[in-house]
Amino acid sequence: MSDSPKGGLCEDNLRVQKYVAILGISLMSMKFIAWLITDSVSILTDALESIVNVIAALVGVYALYLSCKPRDVNHPYGHGKVELISSSVEGVMIIVAGIMILMQSISRLLNPEPVQSLDIGLILIIVAAIANYIAGRYAIKKGRANRSVALVASGKHLCSDTYSSAGIIIGLGLMLLLSHMGYDVWWIDPIVAAIFGCVILFTGAKVVMDSMNGVMDRMDEQTVNRVIEIINRERHDHWIDVHNLRVIKHGPMIHIEMHIVLPLNMTLVDQDREFSEMKDIVISEFGEYVDLILMGESCNGNMCRFCKVVCDDRKVPFQSLIEWDIDTVTDET
Repeated sequence: MSDSPKGGLCEDNLRVQKYVAILGISLMSMKFIAWLITDSVSILTDALESIVNVIAALVGVYALYLSCKPRDVNHPYGHGKVELISSSVEGVMIIVAGIMILMQSISRLLNPEPVQSLDIGLILIIVAAIANYIAGRYAIKKGRANRSVALVASGKHLCSDTYSSAGIIIGLGLMLLLSHMGYDVWWIDPIVAAIFGCVILFTGAKVVMDSMNGVMDRMDEQTVNRVIEIINRERHDHWIDVHNLRVIKHGPMIHIEMHIVLPLNMTLVDQDREFSEMKDIVISEFGEYVDLILMGESCNGNMCRFCKVVCDDRKVPFQSLIEWDIDTVTDET
């Protein structure tokens, strides 16, 4: 177990987030240039969302910097939860961007204005969309691999920007084609922007909800099932029962707590050896970014039927092992 998440995963997360911030500033500039050339409300809304991207990316950089700091007396579980605050802020900003896009769309529908030089604007938006999508998928992949909520949120933000850009590209491409055919299709521009404004609102709400689940320490069923799989696979005869399993994620750190029922005749030395072996097993699965707390409990007569260990204090014969699943292992009793 590492007392500090600094190095390794943390530095990797921070480095990727810095790249996201630099890319966001570059693409924002490109989109505003495209808007100035075309005067398209769809492109303007794309550029407005890029402002949110940049601010959110910079917030993400600072959040990851804090989450990499070692835990201390005032923060015994580290600083990882700042990532949840960061992703919450980012989700809210995605929602704000969606609202701004809808407002601009309605305004343009009520007050139509001509769109110019769509071909040049489309080329710039296409380049920006491709770069955004590649960066977004990479950030999500890295964030999930490194257990970084903030980095995953940044990746989702970039991908939502890409989806809106894709819709804008399709809409404006159709508008350009129909305009060349002599049709007056000015309304396509604000309609496309409004549709993807709604998509962006949904994405932002999802990011906020995921962050709130983390703040409220909602059970991470996937990680809990991984722990259960490990202890079932590596099960020792002395592990009579495992219960009261708790898993909390703070940034890249995973905090695991569980109670283990051990034979009544087991010495403290033997208990320490069993705990050490379990810790080694869990750390080998999750890596050094895990904080494992084990609480030992001595068995009683009710546990004899689940215990295979030879014991002078046995009350009833062995019958069967306890089946460990998500219901039995997370139970407090």
